[in-house]
Amino acid sequence: MLLKLIRLGCILILFFFLILSSFTIIHIIRGKEPLAGLITLIEKIVNPPTKLTDVNTPSGTFRYGGSTTWAKIRGLVDDKIEQKFPQFNLVYTEHIRRPPGSGSGIRMLLDGQISFSQSSRPIKDEEQQIANQRGFKLKEIPVAIGGMAVVVHPKLDIKDLTLEQLKGIYTGKLTNWQQVGGPNLKITPYSAPRGAGGTVILKKHLLETGQDFGPNVIFTKTPTEAINKVGNLNNEGDDGGIYMASVYNLVGQCSVKPVPIARTEDGPFVAPYEGELVPIQDCPDQRNKLNYKVFQNSEYPITRRLFVIIKEDAGLDQQAGEAYANLLLTDEGQKLIAEAGIIPVKGLQK
Repeated sequence: MLLKLIRLGCILILFFFLILSSFTIIHIIRGKEPLAGLITLIEKIVNPPTKLTDVNTPSGTFRYGGSTTWAKIRGLVDDKIEQKFPQFNLVYTEHIRRPPGSGSGIRMLLDGQISFSQSSRPIKDEEQQIANQRGFKLKEIPVAIGGMAVVVHPKLDIKDLTLEQLKGIYTGKLTNWQQVGGPNLKITPYSAPRGAGGTVILKKHLLETGQDFGPNVIFTKTPTEAINKVGNLNNEGDDGGIYMASVYNLVGQCSVKPVPIARTEDGPFVAPYEGELVPIQDCPDQRNKLNYKVFQNSEYPITRRLFVIIKEDAGLDQQAGEAYANLLLTDEGQKLIAEAGIIPVKGLQK
């Protein structure tokens, strides 16, 4: 045991001197005082910011946009940030033609239309390649946890689904609910727009490499549109619809029913909500509540991270993106994320 501790100590000392050496070389090249920069770095590691006011923010107006999953954060957390930092003016911006989503947000960032973006999926290789061609890199910083819920019409007699069954539905192999133990009713699958965070996550968890969605999948512009169709509100859809999207947009809805899912047919089948399913007749007086625990421990089969996407170009946009991410990662920022009904990445309790 003592020998292991000595070895660990030697490794840590070596690691420290490697950091010191590289840091010194970089700062000598840039003409900066290496010791002062190293002290600042160590202070950030030893004493990370806990309050919003511990973070330095640039002054100016900064446009940002992206994932619809971030709506609750934009509604509460961003307002709090602007109250404390009036000089750090944040303006939410949507693409003039594309529907809002992770893909359109990253596209706007690549095109210089916004300073940073909010994403519910990681950066794609092709997006990083475009950034490289334009002389900068993209960086993703996780700040919260999310997941994908599966919803159907409240009257549809379906208790649960496996990932393999969902794959069959979204590739067009399964077209009738009888094939998964339900009634004799056509399946109508809905999805977020191509390039959106939800669509990318669906392909990652359900489809094989190079495999695409079936021709029967209907891509909707917004979660509201899909919810109305699956819930068959105003006869906009039918009773056989199914939709997969952010748990934050679906679990508390009254017009659709969240379905427990499992990685395999052997289970366990995990619901995204707490306790028993709230009957539709009891909603909105009672609503299904998100089960934080199954997402924090990744028990739920389709769990993901929410990222701030930053343009690393050594400019003001990079400063704005890094400041925004740092604000969200403070203890105060993580608590505000929880207050907004989103699961913070640091695992703080709501």
